[in-house]
Amino acid sequence: MNVREIVLDILLELAGGNEYVNVLIAAVLEKYDYLDGREKAFVKRVAEGTVERRIQIDYVLDRFSRTPVRKMKPLIRELLRMSCYQILFMDNIPDAAACNEAVKLAKKRHFQSLQGYVNGVLRAVARGREALVYPDRETAYREYLSVCCSMPPWLVDHFCVSYGEARCEEILRTFLRRCAVGIRFQDAVGEAERERLIAAWRKRGVNVERNPYLPYAVSVERADGIRSLEGYAEGAFAVQDISSMLVVEAAGIRAGDTVIDVCAAPGGKALHAASRLAGTGQVIACDLTSYKTGKIEENMCRLRAANVSVRVRDARVPDEELIGRADVLLADVPCSGLGVIGRKQDIKYRVTPESLRGVQLLQREILHNVVSYLKPAGTMIYSTCTMNPAENEETVDWLCGEFDLETVSMAGELPESLRGAAEKGYVQLMPDIHGTDGFFIAKLRRRGSV
Repeated sequence: MNVREIVLDILLELAGGNEYVNVLIAAVLEKYDYLDGREKAFVKRVAEGTVERRIQIDYVLDRFSRTPVRKMKPLIRELLRMSCYQILFMDNIPDAAACNEAVKLAKKRHFQSLQGYVNGVLRAVARGREALVYPDRETAYREYLSVCCSMPPWLVDHFCVSYGEARCEEILRTFLRRCAVGIRFQDAVGEAERERLIAAWRKRGVNVERNPYLPYAVSVERADGIRSLEGYAEGAFAVQDISSMLVVEAAGIRAGDTVIDVCAAPGGKALHAASRLAGTGQVIACDLTSYKTGKIEENMCRLRAANVSVRVRDARVPDEELIGRADVLLADVPCSGLGVIGRKQDIKYRVTPESLRGVQLLQREILHNVVSYLKPAGTMIYSTCTMNPAENEETVDWLCGEFDLETVSMAGELPESLRGAAEKGYVQLMPDIHGTDGFFIAKLRRRGSV
């Protein structure tokens, strides 16, 4: 199989199943581990990019094809989409190569009768792309955003209403930029060792940037597999977004604390908390299935976290053993995921207005149960990876009204540049402003506690 055929199979499986594109790509690249770095990068780029730009690609194809995209045979539809992506967005791929390889794949997959059609559509796109007319930015602004930023119209409306039209465009364009991978060095890894590892990675051609908020965090790009980086096998670092690290910073964890993470997989925050405890106290990391807790255990072993226990628990069901035990309760609950669209490109096609309401009800069901795990003076951190006020600020208001809770300033724990926003006890991190995932963090305690 050549790399384009691998991409085609990813797209076909994605269209016919329930798995997310990032999960499928990771599994496929592990299966075809013999591919060289450039081939793996091509598979990842084209598969992610085709999904990410689907709305714009379909708009273009519908203007050059006599058959609308929605009526195409599934294989031809995905083949044209991935080839159109190469023509429109990959300057290093000659148009002729994208067209010819698509024709070969159509023949190989037994669509010989459509070879001419595939070739004609793609060559028409290549010839006519510069003259293509998109929705007018001045007279049809939201339609323009939907097509040119490949965002479903109702989500364009959501972001416009929540953040204003001017901010909306910047947010949507930020989602389309390539996301760097966040890395958190373990607390036990000193600055000299961090610098040595960074130098070794750069020598391999990896782009490494120190994080402006946290001294132990970096972002990496062009890494040919994070697992191959020096220090990974030894547990020197964890893969974790900066926003997730800030959750643990906000918690103000102290030596000897008991930390309960009720929705912990794959374990980033729980293991960060364990690192902060430096062998004291304990972290109890829970999640719904053995598959999810297995991910936590895998990372726990690599990072050598001895003070973590992992449990299969449904966060909606009370666990009598945990009641009143948490000095710090981490509740990073299931959410719509609107803040990580830049990393999980197909979220925007899966979420619906109805599912937003459903996930809000699930969050409240979980929170109603887990609040009882707090000690009288314990701290609760509520967080989501979304940019939806109904799941964020409104849920905090609900928590404070439903329970004897109040928000607590995080200004003393968060980096100086975030302290002003954190005074009120919660902060919405934005990809276009903070360079992180769209992430919400709130800190709460029982009223009158110290």
